Amino acid sequence: MLKYLAIKKYGSKLLPTLIARYGVQQHYSASQIRSTIYQKGFNPDFLPLGYLLFLAKDELTRVLSVEFPELCIITYKNEMVNYLDEKRYQGYLEILAES
Repeated sequence: MLKYLAIKKYGSKLLPTLIARYGVQQHYSASQIRSTIYQKGFNPDFLPLGYLLFLAKDELTRVLSVEFPELCIITYKNEMVNYLDEKRYQGYLEILAES
């Protein structure tokens, strides 16, 4: 249950928090995402999810290779999509299945 609530918070509150802090942007930087997650009470265990949602694709690969070298982003994304499908989640995180 706590995992679902933490992930749901990323889907419902991370984007509005990023906008409030940095304005509307197509993508946010890794430092903007990371600092928002740590300073605004998001569960840092799901930091890769924040990166997946709001980093540019070329930046995503670079950042994850440095910060989470053991993480396969394709597997991680599929796990998130499958987990949300199991929970019958409907909301912003559905964009994961589209991209």
